[in-house]
Amino acid sequence: MKYRYLVIVCIFVNASLFAMQDETVHNEIYSYQSELNEKFLNEDTSILLPEDFEVFEGLEFYPIDLKFRVVATFLRTPGEKPFLMPTTTERLPEYKKFAELHFKIEDQDLVLEVFQNTNPKEGYENYLFLPFTDLTSGDGSYGGGRYIDLFEPEGDEITLDFNQSYNPYCVYNSNYSCPIPPEQNDLKIRIEAGIKDYKKPK
Repeated sequence: MKYRYLVIVCIFVNASLFAMQDETVHNEIYSYQSELNEKFLNEDTSILLPEDFEVFEGLEFYPIDLKFRVVATFLRTPGEKPFLMPTTTERLPEYKKFAELHFKIEDQDLVLEVFQNTNPKEGYENYLFLPFTDLTSGDGSYGGGRYIDLFEPEGDEITLDFNQSYNPYCVYNSNYSCPIPPEQNDLKIRIEAGIKDYKKPK
């Protein structure tokens, strides 16, 4: 009887710890989304065109879903040749494939490639660029795909959180030039997390 009581207590404690961890992560994601929204709602930091800013009411996000926050295997791919990444304009920035992310969502084995600019800005030497499309692209999220910012991990795992995905700037302002996600980064699954499509005010 005493042993059974201890087991029940341990289960309860573990469940409480997991609930606290989930709440912490949830708050972290909410803070990220709120900060992004605040930048768009602030006239000094918004990238919106003046006429759009006047009627802008805020960004839309899918409900936070921790199913779309996963730990991925970070498989480095050294020796990759640089290439010119297509964009929404004639600009062709030079990138190289830096690693592959292997992960699972809903029991599906998925892979995404991450890239690194060959001429990074100072302080962004470990910054990695992850553009992707999925089955929500054009059906809930922006048809041209979304981005996630990452930094190179020390080990062979990395947290990949689609709740923190965001739209290319050119979605809001055509003066921006935005990289186009490559075909190999098209996920055959609905990623109903992160930012939704932007409906330009009429």
